[in-house]
Amino acid sequence: MIQVEDICRKAKEASRNLANLTTTQKNHSLGTVAEWLTKNESKIIEANNKDIEKARDLRLTPAMVDRLTLTSTRIKGMAEGLRNIIQLKDPVGEIIEEKKLPSGLKIKKQRVPLGVIAVIYESRPNVTVDVSALALKSGNAVILRGGSETIHTNIVLTAGIRNAISAAGIDDESVQFIDDTDRKLVEQLLKMHDYVNMLIPRGGASLHRYCRENSMIPVITGGIGICHLFVDESAELEKSIEVIRNAKIQRPTVCNALDTVLVHKNIAAAFIPMLIAKLKKEGVTFKVEKKAMKGLALKKDETIQEAGPDDFDQEWLSLILGVKAVKDVDEAIEHIKVHSTEHSDGILTENDSNAEKFVQKVDSAAVYINASTRFTDGGEFGLGAEVAVSTQRLHARGPMALDELTSYKWVGKGNYLVRK
Repeated sequence: MIQVEDICRKAKEASRNLANLTTTQKNHSLGTVAEWLTKNESKIIEANNKDIEKARDLRLTPAMVDRLTLTSTRIKGMAEGLRNIIQLKDPVGEIIEEKKLPSGLKIKKQRVPLGVIAVIYESRPNVTVDVSALALKSGNAVILRGGSETIHTNIVLTAGIRNAISAAGIDDESVQFIDDTDRKLVEQLLKMHDYVNMLIPRGGASLHRYCRENSMIPVITGGIGICHLFVDESAELEKSIEVIRNAKIQRPTVCNALDTVLVHKNIAAAFIPMLIAKLKKEGVTFKVEKKAMKGLALKKDETIQEAGPDDFDQEWLSLILGVKAVKDVDEAIEHIKVHSTEHSDGILTENDSNAEKFVQKVDSAAVYINASTRFTDGGEFGLGAEVAVSTQRLHARGPMALDELTSYKWVGKGNYLVRK
């Protein structure tokens, strides 16, 4: 049985050295990891195929299988992501604020690493690489606990990362992996507040709830997206369909994929049939709200179904799209307030006043005007990658990257100064 406390203690010890590494040292280690990924592509895919085979034997959903699958293209993308992180500014040591006080004390607020970050995640083996890289660049040690569905892939990836950073002169204890899928180990991890500074669960609602209710470590939750786009009556319809198409089908199994389209009632008769005709050719099926079904005289078939009472509270992670007609921008905002997970929501409009109202009143981590929800991503935001997309307010919100993996300390300087 793995000793979780030993893992956490080693990570804590390693974090003290990481905090003092130079940017050059950290970037060199990330470069060695990128090289290892490129050179060991076939080894990684071989391990990943074992996980895919097991997933299919267990009859996991196609969305789950897609999430855990690594291809040559995806591995090259992971390596490129590491090289992008190398190019990013190192946040450690950055002076956020400084001033001289009336007392004569010169004081500054300076970024420092959080220390040890634990991430519990499901399905996506790319998280293993992204989180390790962001943690190392920001001077943090990391403890990884992936799901059983990707155990073979993650064992190979973490072993490769540890060997690569060791070869680059960094303590391999900086990256820890719990390679036992026994859930009792998660229970133990949640109690390791003496060693771990922040816990990030990346998975379904039940995992998030379990961590919030049982963790003695501060928890950052996010990554569950029930995402909306509202098509205003002033929107350009053809362009709106292309944005919706991108948000829904580019990669439907991810948290920033579109789940619900809200359509202004004045254009519903023209727009909804056009949308259905366009997207059903690409395999999308529709859950249409009852009033819209009746008002548009839509007939139920294998493509179009009447939305059930809980359908607008679903993160589909597949080629299913909810559709509802609303009276105006205010009703769209109200629907989002009730059903959104505050991840990514947007408006398609030519009306600046409605756009401004939408931005002010929709309190999601990312709010868009005339853009796809698929942009909510660390790489797309120019952050290199992300450890999670936080949908809460403390201490970070949206894609969490280098800056979000730091805290700060106050540094005061005087001339043998005493307080009066």
